[in-house]
Order: sequence, then C-alpha cells, then structure tokens
Amino acid sequence: MKSTGIVRKLDELGRITLPIELRRTLDVTEKDALEIYVEENQIILTKYEPTCIFSGETEELIEYQGKKISKKSIRELAKLAGLTEADL
Repeated sequence: MKSTGIVRKLDELGRITLPIELRRTLDVTEKDALEIYVEENQIILTKYEPTCIFSGETEELIEYQGKKISKKSIRELAKLAGLTEADL
C-alpha cells in the first residue's frame, strides 16, 4: 500500500474529506458511491461498480427485483432451463 502523506481529522459526525488530488486521480466525483471494506486495522474505500450477482461482470446489466444481472448470465440461465428465444 502506498502512503500519500495526507492526514485528515474526523468531524463531529465521523466524516472526512477526500482531497481533490485523490478524487481526481481515482476518478471519484460528487455523488459517486464508495464501497467500504475493513481489513485488519485498515479502512479501504473503493469506487462502487455494480456487478452481476452471478458472474461479477460489469457490462450489460439489467436490474431485476433490486438485483443486477448481466445479459450473459440471463442467456446462460435460460439455456440451463431449456428455454430458447422462441420460448420467450
């Protein structure tokens, strides 16, 4: 892990401000969702990218009942179920 040398204090609500240099470098903009991980004594922030619940893919996602599913996974599930496009 690389140290940036940047130190920030938490405010009274537990918030910190990410410096603009980091936001630009990591392509994080206002209103972007960040995912929070904990590893031992470290807090890790990553830009949230929605993924398919089955394959982890990030392209051609469709939302179904609050879950993201890739078109590729849908095709594979249809094959498993013995369905063809004509059946749909």
